[in-house]
Amino acid sequence: MSSPVEIAWFSALCDDDYRLLGVPEADLRSSWDHCRSIATTAEAAGFDNLLLPSGYTLGIDSTTFAAGMAGFLERMHLLLAVRVGELVVPQLARQLASLDEMLGGRLTVNIISSDIPGETLESAPRYRRTLEVMQVLRSLMAGEHTEFHGEFVDIDLDPPRIATDRRRCPPLYFGGLSEAARDTAAAGADVYLMWPDTLDAVAATVDDLRTRAARHDRTLRFGYRVHVVVRRSEAEARAAAANLVSCLDPVEGEAIRRRSLDSGSAGVARQGELRDLADEDGYVEANLWTGVGRARSGCGAAIVGDPDQVVAKLLAYRELGIDAFILSGYPHRDECELVGQHVLPRIDHAPLYPAP
Repeated sequence: MSSPVEIAWFSALCDDDYRLLGVPEADLRSSWDHCRSIATTAEAAGFDNLLLPSGYTLGIDSTTFAAGMAGFLERMHLLLAVRVGELVVPQLARQLASLDEMLGGRLTVNIISSDIPGETLESAPRYRRTLEVMQVLRSLMAGEHTEFHGEFVDIDLDPPRIATDRRRCPPLYFGGLSEAARDTAAAGADVYLMWPDTLDAVAATVDDLRTRAARHDRTLRFGYRVHVVVRRSEAEARAAAANLVSCLDPVEGEAIRRRSLDSGSAGVARQGELRDLADEDGYVEANLWTGVGRARSGCGAAIVGDPDQVVAKLLAYRELGIDAFILSGYPHRDECELVGQHVLPRIDHAPLYPAP
């Protein structure tokens, strides 16, 4: 594929930064100063976008952080994770339109199909609610009067003035492996996000989501979220990966995995399956290491290798239809610099949705 691919980094807002997994250090905790330093390092390194994750009980707030960073960034986009169970849609539309203006049209949005804090909704209705929010959000942010009477959202309302002025809904990135999540993505998302998996499994998922989207007369683009450990040689990279988990207590690793609100999802279950399928060193296929998933929920594998191997692996996913990568590594600022030095210059990349 000849078109550029978007390459994003990760901001570690959710207390997910370590030198040794499972061993917290005060200077790596989620804070304004630390996460800002990751963001500015990512822009200087040449990344196209930056994922701002969101967890109700973890770290600092992603929306507040995005607003604070707007004046520090000149080029890089922000991929803001939004937990749709936590805000009413008109307020969400006003916030996103305001952030998009502050960023000069460089806002992208990662829709999270979350519960309301303290509430648990079954998967199928929760994803139906998420789709309704996405549909109403698009209408309001396009500056349209919106009348919508759904199962969960019931409004008859003019859009907020800032949305009327911009008349633009930022691209919606969305992920989930369950049947309900896939159907929601096919009907409402712009970019379908995947967590790490084998090349064969990624190809099958891309084919499936393309088929589902076609039933709605829509097309999807595809994103892939994965950690990276890149060093000058494969031996150095494998040693660095092994060192990451060298002090991990299994009980602490299990506690970290359960801390996330999505710890029971189909996607998290698949990451566990990959660990079970891996060899004794944690590799489920060439250069794909599952050890990082021993100490975190969600994205649980890393591409590990020398620069040639990491680039080749990313391009192999690109050939399967991946349009955007969201990379991360430990500690996040240091690995960001290494990826910026050894990987980014060798891949044609640019924002997936250039600022208007």
